[in-house]
Amino acid sequence: SLHQTSLLSYNNCKFKMIRALLLTLLLAVSTLGFAPSPAFRVAPSTTELGVSVKIDVGEGEPVESALRRFKREVNKSGHMMELRHRRYFENSQEKIKRKVKEARMRKRLERMQRRRNNQRT
Repeated sequence: SLHQTSLLSYNNCKFKMIRALLLTLLLAVSTLGFAPSPAFRVAPSTTELGVSVKIDVGEGEPVESALRRFKREVNKSGHMMELRHRRYFENSQEKIKRKVKEARMRKRLERMQRRRNNQRT
């Protein structure tokens, strides 16, 4: 009887220790999700285009002229149009439709320019 009581108290103590250990592990693991880890790096935003447009401003050049040249370079780079398209989410099918439509317009403009050039000569 005394041996059974000591055995039960030993098993009870062992069970409490294992339970405390498991609760501690659970608590430690659950807080790891909220702690910032040094290996975590923020992915670069997908809206960044990485385009740098630069112009050289001449000595004594008017600001209006430099601004006009800068705007022309920005338009030539095409990143403003890209930003305009990224303003709202566009799935792949919509993107393909837009690209086909843009290509159609580009071809049409090229044909019109060729006709104009042929008429002049």
